[in-house]
Amino acid sequence: MIKSIHAKRRANAGAVIAMAAVVLFAGCSPRSDNDQKASAAANAVTLTAAQRQNIRIYTVARSKFRRTIETEGAVDFDNDQATSVLAPFSGPVAKLLVSPGDKVRKGAPLAIVDSPDFAEAVTTYRKALSTAATLRKLADMDKDLLQHNGVSQREATQAETDAVSAEADRDAALQALVSLNVEPETIRDIREDRPVSHIGGIIRSPISGTVAEKLITPGELLQAGTTPCFTVADLSRVWVMAQMFGSDQASVSVGDTAEVDSGFASTRLSGRVDNISTLVNPDTRSVIARVVVDNPGNLLKKQMYVHVRIQSREESSGLLVPVSAILRDDENLPFVYVVQADSSFARQHVSLGARTGDSYEIPDGLKGGERVVVDGAIFVQFMQNQ
Repeated sequence: MIKSIHAKRRANAGAVIAMAAVVLFAGCSPRSDNDQKASAAANAVTLTAAQRQNIRIYTVARSKFRRTIETEGAVDFDNDQATSVLAPFSGPVAKLLVSPGDKVRKGAPLAIVDSPDFAEAVTTYRKALSTAATLRKLADMDKDLLQHNGVSQREATQAETDAVSAEADRDAALQALVSLNVEPETIRDIREDRPVSHIGGIIRSPISGTVAEKLITPGELLQAGTTPCFTVADLSRVWVMAQMFGSDQASVSVGDTAEVDSGFASTRLSGRVDNISTLVNPDTRSVIARVVVDNPGNLLKKQMYVHVRIQSREESSGLLVPVSAILRDDENLPFVYVVQADSSFARQHVSLGARTGDSYEIPDGLKGGERVVVDGAIFVQFMQNQ
């Protein structure tokens, strides 16, 4: 009898343990989407008719739109309208004639250099002028003498060859002066054998624009053709190098319009994407989209960081929800309040795609036809937390 009672107790204990194991296993298994929706519905908020007057409902539907990509960029010169001025001759800088920010015209003097190249070029041109004039006279004399049998044909031909060679040297010496930006008045004085006061070589601006950078100082020794001296740029238009990441790269194409916000002025500048890099930056994993921007008043400066908003011309299709509908939970995950079948409001987590104007694309988390709270979502959240 006693043994029978112990056997029944052992059987009942085994059943209890088995049941506990089943319950424990069920509690450890991941919840399905239906379970999560059921949990959300259990925590749904019910509002009175008066309270519902404080909210606005939006029915989610698939629509066509153009993506807006927001990113950051850095300002650079428009290199099609900017140039680095190299030293045309060697020598120490005697005097600077401009400062950064000065506006200059093409050919305007930027600096004076005590250049032996300049003095040598002047001397070479003087000698070439004299030699060419002398040999031309001799050639003309021999040509006249040849007609009277005063010289041989061979001598006359040689004299003409020497004169032509000397004239070629004279023209080359003149071109050397022109390449050194010697003033036409000085060249005319040398040609007419007038005295020329000692002046240094002058570095001149190759284009009209603004002196954006001054890279030399008085006394600095310049090397012809290698030392950068100034940067002159037309700042009425600049480049903004915008960074494209991930899927945004596929949404941007040449010709897309853009807006540039400097952050310290209320004015937004309009631009256009005119080039997209074919290389990925190995450090940032980004691709550069070059935006050409008109720059009235020189508002944008080189290396300034700006906010860029690019409007894609390619049409997309998807679910859009107003920005005001999106809230975030304690883990910073985005969610919306969805109207349930019983007219209550339940949280539903969503994934956010690209922002387009005042709306977000919702790739996952909502279906067409669902209704969400767009105005008053914070009020619903407050009621839920009561």
